[in-house]
Amino acid sequence: MVYSSAGDDPELPRIFTLVFSLVVLLSAPAASAASRSGPLVLAAASLQEAMDAAAEGWAGKGHPHPRISYAGSSALARQIEAGARADLFVSADEAWMDEIERKGLLRPRTRVSFLRNTLVLVAPRDSTVKLAIRPGFALARALGNGRLAIADPRGVPAGIYARQALTRLGAWESVSDKLAPAENVRAALALVSRRAAPLGVVYGTDARAERKVRVVGAFLPAYHDPISYPVATLKTSSNPDTEGFRRYLLSREGKAIFQRFGFGTK
Repeated sequence: MVYSSAGDDPELPRIFTLVFSLVVLLSAPAASAASRSGPLVLAAASLQEAMDAAAEGWAGKGHPHPRISYAGSSALARQIEAGARADLFVSADEAWMDEIERKGLLRPRTRVSFLRNTLVLVAPRDSTVKLAIRPGFALARALGNGRLAIADPRGVPAGIYARQALTRLGAWESVSDKLAPAENVRAALALVSRRAAPLGVVYGTDARAERKVRVVGAFLPAYHDPISYPVATLKTSSNPDTEGFRRYLLSREGKAIFQRFGFGTK
């Protein structure tokens, strides 16, 4: 009796070829997704923890991880105007998004306002200062020889909202020469958390994210313009995942992430 070895079977080479081809085909999409970069998002500094969590949620569904650059909305808008190539812009106010839209730098019909925030007065955690935020409140006296940390009121949304609130409360003139203006709201928060400033005006979500500060009081919404965050796709976007990630941010699941970090949603 003669036994045939594996190498003598003429069908085996063809079977091996078919199996190898199938493996390559099945692994190709995964390899392609792994090598692809996620969309580049230019986001307001106050969104950092929440946006990072949203990016993780999106990546957890098998998509390339979004790349996110944080700064003051004014700085990001100027980067876009200067030709920076990115996919999404998330601003902490409507005004900077308006400017980008007026210059034709947004993809039509992609702009949506989806988040809200509050404005609060903060102090270092161990501070004993007490202030009731109301018309004519003694903010300048509470500062003493110190300075009030706020985002730059000349262009950064958090600083603009702070100036509006303090002006309507009659306190702006008394503190305008006692400011410690910062490039963005997180930089202002850091001045207070490090005790470089005795008081600061930041978003409610910022105060929540920093354990080294405490909220002295909250500004009523009537004292400033509505704090509204719009998102839009930039005209320069070429990433295939941009629209998917934008829709994810606007979805019920995406908004639930922002709510977890203290944001209001629309």
